[in-house]
Amino acid sequence: MERFWLVLAIFAFVLLCLWGMYLGWRRKSRSQSARVPPFPAIPEDAGDALLESTGVYLATTTAGNWQDRIVTRGAGLRTGAVWRLHDGGVAVERGGAPDFWIPRDAVTGIRRDTKIAGKVMGTDALLVITWRLGGADLDTGFRGDDLDDYPQWIEQLKIKGGAQ
Repeated sequence: MERFWLVLAIFAFVLLCLWGMYLGWRRKSRSQSARVPPFPAIPEDAGDALLESTGVYLATTTAGNWQDRIVTRGAGLRTGAVWRLHDGGVAVERGGAPDFWIPRDAVTGIRRDTKIAGKVMGTDALLVITWRLGGADLDTGFRGDDLDDYPQWIEQLKIKGGAQ
């Protein structure tokens, strides 16, 4: 009988922890929705893709703070993704989560990195675009299936976007 109460107490503790995590995620989402405007939708007339990469969308964080994940409006969900570079910007198409658009004139930087929102990898395996949305500076991270595509992305966005 003692074991039953111990198992029940541990189960109740785990449920309490999960409930607390859910409430924290929801509170963070509400506070971020006031600071971060909705992500732009991909325009219908985006034109032909200049460059395309498949991989995993990892996260969007506040720029310079790799652990401050943006969770509002589905931005905190890690999903399979396709990134397409167009003349006007980058289309981020995510499976199972809302797609969004990074306008080329909003891009302020692009780089290879090793970490974003709890994902740490060696050898600069992540591609991170820094961009401005309303009054918020954001970093959006992507882990491509083919890391050899990264120099093309960096070259294209630096030349045409003015990013450093």
